[in-house]
Amino acid sequence: MTPVENEHPDPVPLDVPVLVTGAAAPGEPVTDGSDADDPGAHHRRRVRDRLARRVVTSPRRQVPVAPVLEPLLAIHRRSHPKVDARLLQRGYDRAEACHRGQLRKSGDPYITHPLAVATILAELGMDTTTLVAALLHDTVEDTGLSLAEIADEFGTEVEHLVDGVTKLDKVKFGAAAEAETIRKMVVAMARDPRVLVIKLADRLHNMRTLRFLPPEKQERKARETLEVLAPLAHRLGMNTVKWELEDLAFATLYPKRYDEIVRLVAERAPSRDTYLGEVINRIRADLREGSIKAEVTGRPKHYYSIYQKMIVRGREFTDIYDLVGIRVLVESERDCYATLGVIHANWQPVPGRFKDYIAMPKFNMYQSLHTTIIGPAGKPVELQIRTHAMHRTAEYGIAAHWRYKERKDVPIADPGGMSEEMGWLRQLLDWQREAQEPEEFLDALRYDLGASEVYVFTPKGDVLGLPSGSTPVDFAYAVHTEVGHRCVGARVNGKLIALENALDNGDTVEIFTSKAEGAGPSRDWLEFVKSPRARTKIRQWFARERREDAIDAGKTALSKAMRKSSLPIQRLLGGDQLLTLAHDMHYADISALYAAIGESHVSAQSVVQKLVSQLGGSEGAVEDIAEATVPSPGAPPSSTPPQTVDSGVRVKGVSDVHTKLARCCTPVPGDEILGFVTRGGAVSVHRTTCTNAVALRQQPDRLVDVEWAPNAGATYVVSIQVEALDRHGLLSDVTRVLSDDRVSILSANVTTNRDRVAVSRFTFEMAEAKHLKHLLRAIKNIQGVYDAQRVQTGS
Repeated sequence: MTPVENEHPDPVPLDVPVLVTGAAAPGEPVTDGSDADDPGAHHRRRVRDRLARRVVTSPRRQVPVAPVLEPLLAIHRRSHPKVDARLLQRGYDRAEACHRGQLRKSGDPYITHPLAVATILAELGMDTTTLVAALLHDTVEDTGLSLAEIADEFGTEVEHLVDGVTKLDKVKFGAAAEAETIRKMVVAMARDPRVLVIKLADRLHNMRTLRFLPPEKQERKARETLEVLAPLAHRLGMNTVKWELEDLAFATLYPKRYDEIVRLVAERAPSRDTYLGEVINRIRADLREGSIKAEVTGRPKHYYSIYQKMIVRGREFTDIYDLVGIRVLVESERDCYATLGVIHANWQPVPGRFKDYIAMPKFNMYQSLHTTIIGPAGKPVELQIRTHAMHRTAEYGIAAHWRYKERKDVPIADPGGMSEEMGWLRQLLDWQREAQEPEEFLDALRYDLGASEVYVFTPKGDVLGLPSGSTPVDFAYAVHTEVGHRCVGARVNGKLIALENALDNGDTVEIFTSKAEGAGPSRDWLEFVKSPRARTKIRQWFARERREDAIDAGKTALSKAMRKSSLPIQRLLGGDQLLTLAHDMHYADISALYAAIGESHVSAQSVVQKLVSQLGGSEGAVEDIAEATVPSPGAPPSSTPPQTVDSGVRVKGVSDVHTKLARCCTPVPGDEILGFVTRGGAVSVHRTTCTNAVALRQQPDRLVDVEWAPNAGATYVVSIQVEALDRHGLLSDVTRVLSDDRVSILSANVTTNRDRVAVSRFTFEMAEAKHLKHLLRAIKNIQGVYDAQRVQTGS
């Protein structure tokens, strides 16, 4: 219930909350507290005492504020002492009334979400108008409140912010969205970046409460966060938001990798902290001797940034985590360079590791001096040197403009007025005008969110940022899609160069285009272009202009693959099986499947494998599957290790029937099994979850009851999969554990992907299946291993 002021001095019922302030009410005499001066003082003090435990006081102003708003108001006043509490109260009242009766997935009242979003924005230091818009940001989308009503009650500024966030909420990143919605969202965001700041706070609270959503929605939201919203926060310089978004998304998408890094960090924290303290104390002493007033601290390590460095730099965890990071905060820009001189005079700098982001700030207003020195024991130490004002900008980015604009005593670094300009946001307006399709604009957005490390000039002197290693073709597509399609040559710094040559910082690039009809990109360009935008545009051109060629090529490739697998080509190509498979693979028709094969989006061999699996339900195929467990005379040896004759399984009620373990699912004691009588009179034993079990059950007259009867002579083939963060010696450590447990390895396969994740598969024979749990536990204790499990083939 909203607190109200009591107009009467009569005793107040305990169920009525009353706002009581430390100041006298209008018309009330101000006293020194003695009852003799004011006969009514005793009564008023008694009422205050009764309600002190239940009523929130507002010491600055006599404004009725709901108790639930007090924490938000207290945080907001730290950066905005002149806050209009009445406006916040009205915004909360309106939002609470609109959302009344609505619940979140967690079961909490829905109003807790906009209140939490407003609190996050208050912590960032955003202005009161932004907080009111945050309280109302879901009302237009989820309730009957209109934008016109918001404008009438709260003004056009709040209305524009709510409208922009509503449009932004409708954008489904990575999927087709209505073009006009995207256009309006970009226009609103470019005109007022607070729209995006509210959206980032909204996503941050949703990520904190993501556990209440279904797993598939958790994954989709986390992927959007990691691929789009966290980079957007980085673009706006809001590193505090970016780091938390990344860690929350990382923990959701890759929980086992996240847990492994958390464990590794915890193990090494004590020794690293000791080393860090030693370095900090020495640097502080050096700066005191140089008469420089500075604050020296260690830089926090974020789990996702550690993981990314392992991937991008190809480094081991120990190398990255032990790389000590130190931040030095000083009073002035002159002190930054003086600090750099003192540190380089006392410590050995690492050549090529110095960067001056003060003279040349990053796109998101970030300013700092970066250098790396050789610390004690020869370990490298990274240093960031910046002023306190630069640090505030580095933490809050564009939000610092609102956080400190009313505080004359707290400066912020704003190189060239970038927080007012944010040229990157203005550039988005140009892109959305050029984009013909929503996907095209989102591709451009994703591309630009990547790290831009090479800056080149157009002939008119405009600057374009491109990924490192970009070529004139990347430049052409960055200018415009049609310029890229019709590019035939390039001149860099006045000299003709090949299209595959990489561009350097400061190059002036001029593109030559062809006006001939039918001019278009070359497939060879896909081998050297670096930007996702250029790669996407080239693929789209071929998909649109040469679809028929792709369909023919795909049909030919599929026919060859089917012929190699001895499948009936004519019957399958003209039947319903291929159409059903195309739909299962999310293609509209068979032609779309052919085109996907022709464009190398999917391999012909994988389609054939899926087709064979689909045909497993036919009677002939079932017979072939059942008999495949017994190699025919003269047949080539199977890649699957042979089973022992003594299977350790018996048919219930019969003692002299030969049984064999099916190779398609390799059951072991403890698995639920079924028996199938083959044409040769033997019984093939399958797991009940085997992919072939459905087809086998369609012939119940050939099914028999079987049970495990292991004995000393029985052995079983087991496959396990080990997932770990890649490092040197990992395979050796795993095989050593297997060898120590006297496991006979039959085959091993190891793959490592770009994410520095090593996936190893081992197939071996075991006499005691129950020994597998002990073995898996031992493997999980290996450094870097975050999962080890049995692979149940054929499930």
